[in-house]
Amino acid sequence: MENQSTRRDVLKGSLALAALGVFGIPEWALPALALGETLVPFTDLPETINLVPGPERRLLDIRTIDGPFTPKDQFFTTQHYGHPVVDPTTFRLKVSGLVDRPTALSLDELRRMGGKELAAGFECSGNRRPLQGLSGNGRWTGVPLRTVLSQAGVKSQAREFVFFGADHGEEEVEFRQQKFKVEQQFGRSLSREQALSSDAFLAYALNGEPLTRHQGSPLRLLMPGWYGVANVKWLSEIHVQEEQYLGKFQARWYRTLKGEMIDGEMKWKETAVTHMQLKSFIARVTQDGSRHKVMGVVLNDGTPLKSVEVKVDDGPWQTATMDPATSGKYSWKLFTYAWSGATPGEHTLVSRVTDAKGNVQPTEQALENKKTFLEDNSQYPRKVKI
Repeated sequence: MENQSTRRDVLKGSLALAALGVFGIPEWALPALALGETLVPFTDLPETINLVPGPERRLLDIRTIDGPFTPKDQFFTTQHYGHPVVDPTTFRLKVSGLVDRPTALSLDELRRMGGKELAAGFECSGNRRPLQGLSGNGRWTGVPLRTVLSQAGVKSQAREFVFFGADHGEEEVEFRQQKFKVEQQFGRSLSREQALSSDAFLAYALNGEPLTRHQGSPLRLLMPGWYGVANVKWLSEIHVQEEQYLGKFQARWYRTLKGEMIDGEMKWKETAVTHMQLKSFIARVTQDGSRHKVMGVVLNDGTPLKSVEVKVDDGPWQTATMDPATSGKYSWKLFTYAWSGATPGEHTLVSRVTDAKGNVQPTEQALENKKTFLEDNSQYPRKVKI
């Protein structure tokens, strides 16, 4: 893929519709540009955007979204220890620790256990303005995690399920005044309840094709509704244990620090990055004569949605229309809003989403007491010029 994306070429390329047929998605449901429709550039974005800002990261240009699923060569990627190369023919997934039958499963053995499909979208917990490009949505093929764990037999005292990737690097671990350098694999854990739920999934294919190296070939964990850090790529081992796992990317790096007023006093609360916070953002604006269309994305933890709304300048909130092609529980949700009566000049557009529990996407001001940049789900005003 090209490293640079300009306003002239952001709408080139599309995902093959053949891959969508499995889900019965009609072509009319896709939010691609109609004949005569042109892109209205965001004035709060630079003319040129580097979609590959470094060897460890690739961004999705959200203005190019033209269907429910993100093409494999556009799906975002970010990691900490590079992109290991794992030979699928010799690969074995180890299941160790507090299990009755420790095992090592080949990719073919996992395929014979699997063949299930899951539509799931997610974002990096660090995904934020101006591009929101650390996000994507896929049609994943694989095997439910509990199927693999059931075959291994989980012991009654098992409480923590640790997932190690093949990626690793040297880390400096500090304990009070001492520092120790150790070699560590990337690791994240789930509780017993989470690991044995019906949601946790081991994926070996994306959009009908084997995982790419960037997406964790040959196997990755998916925890639908969670931020991307939980979806361990290049999965090599599942270790079942009783004690809490305290690896760097579990206990130290992926935390949110936020202040809350309790009984008139500010209390500082530190929480782990797990479930995705309710979020929407506007991905693009198009024009066809005097008509304008706003298209956007919703990401959340799978809780049913109540509404998505769009506001233009200082006007009232208006209801947007959800795309039925993205109605799956864990899929990202695409929405459109028909903007009528747009006048020449600069305008500000913003979206907000409300779920069935009554949670409303917060404003940026409402998150002023959040000190860390992770989990930024604030409303994001975009600027365009007509």
